[in-house]
Amino acid sequence: MTYQPPVRDHMFLLRDVLNIEQYGNLPAFADASIDVVEQIVEGAAQFTGEVLAPLNSVGDKTGCKLDPVTNTVTTPPGFKEAYKALCEGGWTGLGSDPTYGGQGLPHVVNLSFSEMSSSANMAFSMYPGLAHGAYSAIHTGGTDAQKETYLPKMITGEWTGTMNLTEPHCGTDLGLLRTKAVPQADGSYKITGQKIWISAGEHDMSDNIVHLVLARIEGAPAGVKGISLFIVPKFFPNADGSVGARNEGAKCVGLEEKMGIHGNATCVMQYDDAEGYLIGEENSGLKLMFVMMNEARLGVGLQGVAQAEAANQAAVAFAKDRLQGRSLTGPKNAEGPADPIIVHPDVRRLLLENKAIIEGGRAFLFWTALHGDLAHAHPDEAVRTKAEDYMGLLTPVLKGYLTDRGFQVCSNAVQVHGGSGFTEHFPVSQYLRDCRIALIYEGTNGVQALDLVGRKLAAKGGRGVMTFFQEIDQFVGENDGDAELKPFIDALAATKAQLQDGTMWLMQNGLQNPDNAGAASTDYMHLFGLTGLAYMWALMVKAANAKIAEGSTDPFFTTKVATARYFIERVLPDAGAHLAKLKTGSATLMALPAEAF
Repeated sequence: MTYQPPVRDHMFLLRDVLNIEQYGNLPAFADASIDVVEQIVEGAAQFTGEVLAPLNSVGDKTGCKLDPVTNTVTTPPGFKEAYKALCEGGWTGLGSDPTYGGQGLPHVVNLSFSEMSSSANMAFSMYPGLAHGAYSAIHTGGTDAQKETYLPKMITGEWTGTMNLTEPHCGTDLGLLRTKAVPQADGSYKITGQKIWISAGEHDMSDNIVHLVLARIEGAPAGVKGISLFIVPKFFPNADGSVGARNEGAKCVGLEEKMGIHGNATCVMQYDDAEGYLIGEENSGLKLMFVMMNEARLGVGLQGVAQAEAANQAAVAFAKDRLQGRSLTGPKNAEGPADPIIVHPDVRRLLLENKAIIEGGRAFLFWTALHGDLAHAHPDEAVRTKAEDYMGLLTPVLKGYLTDRGFQVCSNAVQVHGGSGFTEHFPVSQYLRDCRIALIYEGTNGVQALDLVGRKLAAKGGRGVMTFFQEIDQFVGENDGDAELKPFIDALAATKAQLQDGTMWLMQNGLQNPDNAGAASTDYMHLFGLTGLAYMWALMVKAANAKIAEGSTDPFFTTKVATARYFIERVLPDAGAHLAKLKTGSATLMALPAEAF
């Protein structure tokens, strides 16, 4: 069974739930009529399903190869040709600035392609994904000359990009980094240091690789206040846009052996007096790098949903095909020796939990991405402010919750396969292995949870979370009289009340003892994620009910309502457990001395 891009589900969100056509008067949406969007989504499905998906197993089994003499990396067979087709199809510039050759489409539309690409081939999709993050940082903080030099080539995909943060002794705590930058008379800098785990740091698919490297200028303040960001290209750009001489001081000296994403080159990058160029102001590099990191965190949350989608498709196909045992209520395949395992309640539990998490999580991502578009494009300052608050507040929730649950979905998919899932003859083992990194990179999920309770909740006096509560209250009030929607409205209201309770507990107990906030953070993040999905399922049921009321007999809509009912009855009760756990505080967690472990 091969991955089938879920075009129908994407279009249901874009057309019926989010109704993106209502924003057609905004410049960013002017070229995104629903007919055009549908053509893009269908084209994305064809490309990812036919070109990228067949290479997923190839990349996993072959991996990347480093030549230690030339310090060059060869990607798996077919990757180079697929990347060329990606660029020729214009997929690398969907959401990029038209000033530099991009198509300027809303990010929420680009997200549809990104999910399909990641489901089809996560390792491959990371190459253009990281390049877009580097593009965004240069677009935000680069000089006009830097933008003119790098952005057009990065939009076409001729040049890719990376983000270089982690060092052997320094991961999340970037204040400890040692990579140094020495200013030169011509305005450039000599960059020296080693960076590890650099995804797409070296490969053979693009003409140039634009490394964005965090380093400390000599004499800069200690800690995060003294970090600057530098463009360090693999090849120096010529004035005509071609590539010139090799930047000899920047090279890949090692490839990581990983449990998954074998088709992506995860590099040890060595910088020895490599020539680099300051981007933005001195000592403000972390702020610019966070442009990349926040985009990457949403992308990683997307990876959780994407791998879950692909794994669950494989599990559903297996469950319909695999014959084992008889239904508890009598044979359903009387002519055969046994029934397909999809008749068994516990198999259905696994598949329905997967479906409820995937479709709710996808809706939460699309809904948030739309707010990202509105933050940039809407003329009303109040709408922009609300959208910006949501992007800050929800990014750690989406990254942490959706990758935690996405990995669980992949594990459920392995379980549906039984022993077959533990072999490499079926695809689910790769999805599980590939997905695992998503819980770790761009800040582990524990760090995301700490960021949520330590920074994002309190930002601007708690304005973001209070606005979120008010929006849910308004939706509940407007729809409380809808009998068909009421079970979902009641479930949403109850879960929102639990999240509000948890928020108040944190405000009262986290300040007096920071360990309380740390101990509660992961459960709070999951409680927030469940609340978000409860809201999304209520929105989806409302949209589906509207179609049914219009006379539609399409089973797509009744299936949505049935899945939503499973979510509120069998998934949403976890919210109460998370609230109970977070309210226990830190006492039991911190009681044992380190030597007792």
